[in-house]
Amino acid sequence: MRILLVEDDERIANVLAASLTEQRYTVDMAGDGEKGWDFIEALAYDLILLDVMLPKLNGIDLCQRIRQSGYSIPVLMLTAKDTSEDKVMGLDVGADDYVVKPFDVPELLARIRALLRRGNVAPNPILEWQQLRLDPSNYEVTYRDQLLHLTPKEYGLLELFLRNENMVLSRSAILDNLWSFEDPPTEEAVKVHIKDLRKKLRKVGAPPDFIETVYGVGYRLKQG
Repeated sequence: MRILLVEDDERIANVLAASLTEQRYTVDMAGDGEKGWDFIEALAYDLILLDVMLPKLNGIDLCQRIRQSGYSIPVLMLTAKDTSEDKVMGLDVGADDYVVKPFDVPELLARIRALLRRGNVAPNPILEWQQLRLDPSNYEVTYRDQLLHLTPKEYGLLELFLRNENMVLSRSAILDNLWSFEDPPTEEAVKVHIKDLRKKLRKVGAPPDFIETVYGVGYRLKQG
């Protein structure tokens, strides 16, 4: 899942981005409201973390613009102001939740998970393909009941394939889904991660072509 973090405090932004990345989210960061809006227009997000006090375009006005433009993305607002008036203002312009700084990171992550579950008919469904099983609720992946120890990017790759099980995913599509907008690797990095993931799958008994290459197009889960 992809999250946009709009926060002008670099220290807070880096701490949050690191925590979110550890939780297998792809994170884009913007240091002001206008840049945040540019990201929203350019990419699809599952959730927006939005500071209230921002340069160029403050969080209240940005949230209002998001809703007036028809976006239904969950918005969680962050602020140093702990007054009911500020909270009411944020909620009135369309924010879904409100957290006051300084905040507890585990609690913030729990609120993010709660917002992401809203609107899902079956929150955190188990994803399965043949004898592979991925549980998004605890990031556990097993093959024939054997646990796979995956890096965040390997986990993200496998989840992406499972959520698009009948599609061939190009390297550029994989980059767009799993890496941040500002610091994407080369397409060669995708090949390396695919190779490492295949190696770990083979170690637990999966066939070598469990993730197969469609030459000239991309990758997909092997049918049959």
